[in-house]
Amino acid sequence: MHARSRPTAPAPTPGAWAPWVVTALALAGIAVLGVGVALVPVPDRTAPIPAMPLVVDESVADASESPSFASRQMRESGAAANTAVYDVSALAQIDVWSVDPALPVDDDPFGAMTGELARPLSTAPVFADPAGAPIGYLPRDAAYGGTTVPVVVHDTHWVKVLLAGRQGTPPEGNPAQSTGWLRVADVELTRAASYVEVHLAAHTIDIVSRSGRERVANDFAWGKPSTPTPVGRTFVMLTRVVPDFAYTDGHPLVYLGVQSPTLPGFDGGTVAVTAFHYYRERSGPNSFGCIYLDGAATDRLAALPEGSPVIIHP
Repeated sequence: MHARSRPTAPAPTPGAWAPWVVTALALAGIAVLGVGVALVPVPDRTAPIPAMPLVVDESVADASESPSFASRQMRESGAAANTAVYDVSALAQIDVWSVDPALPVDDDPFGAMTGELARPLSTAPVFADPAGAPIGYLPRDAAYGGTTVPVVVHDTHWVKVLLAGRQGTPPEGNPAQSTGWLRVADVELTRAASYVEVHLAAHTIDIVSRSGRERVANDFAWGKPSTPTPVGRTFVMLTRVVPDFAYTDGHPLVYLGVQSPTLPGFDGGTVAVTAFHYYRERSGPNSFGCIYLDGAATDRLAALPEGSPVIIHP
């Protein structure tokens, strides 16, 4: 799915809300990665990028130590194995641009996760239901991330994961966090070292691991009532520094796998991705859905590997 490149936006004036608070990604040979004032050349959407090393940390908390991660022991249950060979060239890639009514919406947005991350060994077919045919595929690497994903259910032969992409676009469709099923045989599984917990009402952000809670922020800006920050479980899809985006003051943008609940696209693009990022005015409900942070908090979150789970509470 391709989007038109967007026009250059005017620079913000002091004291004004950033007009790009919800991150817009666009693609037309040149892509906008983020919410800045210039177009940034990036690799072709389908071009492979260097594999990101995954953190394998067996010290991550078990269920008895963390309510957000379920037991490590996989359930000896679930659908039967599927050993069919599929022609993935006939399938669509599942990514941030995907809008597919067949993509399931997360039916338990505040449920526990397994503490595992899944990444395709090569190219993995994605299923809406293990009993059905594949609806798309997930590559091992992609220019815009979203291929290392949290596992929310681990059955004997299948894992249910969070995915980038949307079932529909607002206001008619459902843009909430999407999910899908992957065959265990098609992926490598590693342990998540930590997860991020955001509490909008309390204005706090913590990184949670076996070693405890690390407070990252005690205040930040979040979405206005008309363009709220989406809540529920999601994940770090992509982290990137965009020097042309002056409002970030050189800090990275940490893009999440969930998009705006009210905006079908943003600033001429066809997606409205939520992100953690730096902005000088960063307190209260004054964004289009992104979370504004100071530089230290932004940099700390940017150090997390792709796929790291994120849970946003109201």
